[in-house]
Amino acid sequence: MPDKYTATWVSHTSISDFLRCPRAYFLKNVYKDPKTRHKIKLMSPALALGQAVHEVLESLSVLPKHSRFSESLISKFENVWQKVSGKNGGFVHSDLEHKYKTRGQEMLRRVMNDPGPLSGLAVKIQMDLPQFWLSEEDNIMLCGKIDWLEYLPDTDSVHIIDFKTGKSEEDPASLQLSIYHLLVHHCQKYKVSQASYWYLDSSDVLTPKELPDLEIARKNILDVARQVKLARQLERFKCPQGDGCFTCRPMEAIINHEAEFVRSDEYNYDVYILNKAESENRDGLIL
Repeated sequence: MPDKYTATWVSHTSISDFLRCPRAYFLKNVYKDPKTRHKIKLMSPALALGQAVHEVLESLSVLPKHSRFSESLISKFENVWQKVSGKNGGFVHSDLEHKYKTRGQEMLRRVMNDPGPLSGLAVKIQMDLPQFWLSEEDNIMLCGKIDWLEYLPDTDSVHIIDFKTGKSEEDPASLQLSIYHLLVHHCQKYKVSQASYWYLDSSDVLTPKELPDLEIARKNILDVARQVKLARQLERFKCPQGDGCFTCRPMEAIINHEAEFVRSDEYNYDVYILNKAESENRDGLIL
């Protein structure tokens, strides 16, 4: 009998972690600090920016379309930014924070100037965390949050839209759209007819993407999910490079007491930041 409490849960983020480096997956998704019994998280400026912009845009989907832009998105962003200001967002000095905050404001001005699908009808999945049984036989749950579902009345279908706040384009080999197609298909009643990315840092328009076939998507995701489950059962999480890689080394810095503790968040994660030199180097800051 499948049981959600004993199931292996996977998401786009956790699967991506595992495929890049099983050791990084372990540190981000399994490891708990022996003193606090909390999981650990490394905050960075890029992550802070993404969280803030996403929170502002996702807040619009629960509002009637005629009132979504009655309050300036910049004003909303100012309030949301307080949560990630200073070290809470991995900012080691004010110049670095100003650079990222300005980028976020520019993204939201882009949306206000031309909201596109955000000004139309939207579907909100009635779950705090969309989820379904990827495989009851294997006791595996798939979960994840969808940024925006545009409702298309002409075809009585939905359009998956994912907001991108980074500077680089999504890897074509990414399983993200496969996961989102499966989640939307199983967690609400409308057929999925389209999918797009919106690169908010560089584009006024959406980038259409091909919808993955549902059966092929399920097979591909389940193959990886079974690997994740087996690794957890065997407690085998090795870095493919042996002595650490770009993905797991920053997390190892926390274990090795080389990162600075900032706070415990609302999800009981202990949040850390890298020291000044490392943070600046990772953000390419030139002094």
